Amino acid sequence: MAEAAIADGGGIGAILAAGERDFLVRSSGEQVKINSIKATTVALYFSASWCPPCRRFTPKLIEAYEELTSQDKSFEVIFVSRDKDEEAFNAYFAKMPWLAVSFSDSEGLKGLLRRFKVQGIPNLTFLSAATGEIYTKEGVHFVNEYGIGAYPFTSERINELKEQENVAKLKQTIHSLLATSTRDYLVSNKGEKVPISELEGKYVGLCFTVKGYGPVDEFIAVLTKIYEKLREGAEKFEVVAVSLDNDELSFNDSFDKMPWLALPHGDKMCEKLVRYFELRTLPTLVLIGPDGKTVNNNVADIIEEHGVEAWESFPFSAEKVEFLAEKAKAKAALHTLESLLAKAKTAQVFVNNAFLSSIDTETRILIDILFSKKIQLGKSNRHTYVHRGMVSVGYLDER
Repeated sequence: MAEAAIADGGGIGAILAAGERDFLVRSSGEQVKINSIKATTVALYFSASWCPPCRRFTPKLIEAYEELTSQDKSFEVIFVSRDKDEEAFNAYFAKMPWLAVSFSDSEGLKGLLRRFKVQGIPNLTFLSAATGEIYTKEGVHFVNEYGIGAYPFTSERINELKEQENVAKLKQTIHSLLATSTRDYLVSNKGEKVPISELEGKYVGLCFTVKGYGPVDEFIAVLTKIYEKLREGAEKFEVVAVSLDNDELSFNDSFDKMPWLALPHGDKMCEKLVRYFELRTLPTLVLIGPDGKTVNNNVADIIEEHGVEAWESFPFSAEKVEFLAEKAKAKAALHTLESLLAKAKTAQVFVNNAFLSSIDTETRILIDILFSKKIQLGKSNRHTYVHRGMVSVGYLDER
């Protein structure tokens, strides 16, 4: 069915025309009459070459645009530049396959910014070509999240996709999380392709990584030790690195130090997982259970709090984490007692059940956990016993 050209009197035609200018331009310099454009959906792309997020997003938009136009979808993009000079505009626009508002029409550019209340870039606003109705101003988010699957980018289509995503989460498997239509494997740092099927029935940690970020580097160092301990103990546990590095060199340099698997660098699934798990902070380690369902959206806090000893709480259940916390409190209480004794020249303390209520909480925790155990504090002239509800701490006078 033939598409109708954009009318002069309304819709996107009225929005894009300014003063005597009734045309847009291509990167070749060719002028294209606005009323000759045939599209049902038009996207206004507010962007600039000096903006790093814009430079990262533009290649994704180009890819989506070329896929849609190759499928004869009724779609057009109009570049609305925020560059500071024409030379920068020309260099940036040269990479784009769509149309643009002429950089020389500064009033027209400003008018579009005001009309659509653009506060930050990149901004991708989708409109109905026929009526000028705004479908969404969150085009960057939707292209990132759904790609061409969001076409024609109407609110109805976006709601449909969100509902599909909710259903997919209920049916989540390790394959639906990590595989694509063209890839059913992960990679090792030796270049091996490991089938995703080998992760079935295991706990899997999805570790979001980026090279050179201190907290992530420190976390990976600790996670590596935990990983090795769990593997030594024959636990069914695997880690998959989800790299956020922009370049392959950074990815390779970082991945070389990791003993686990990874999604290939640049794989679309990396960005999908960022959105799927609503990544908000780094480090993040998402724990997936043996059934492929999400157990915990981030166990990194547990590992950061307890260090390598966090391996004892695997698979990081509430009960095991609570036990680990109690153990840490007991250790702190014992350290406190040692510190107090070290300051005393001569001291001997006996605590029995008759006045347990008079001692501090940390000491009581120590008593509960170390009940009926003898503790040697490491000093030849100092000892502590816990036996049948009684704590005895002694310090022998060497004089």
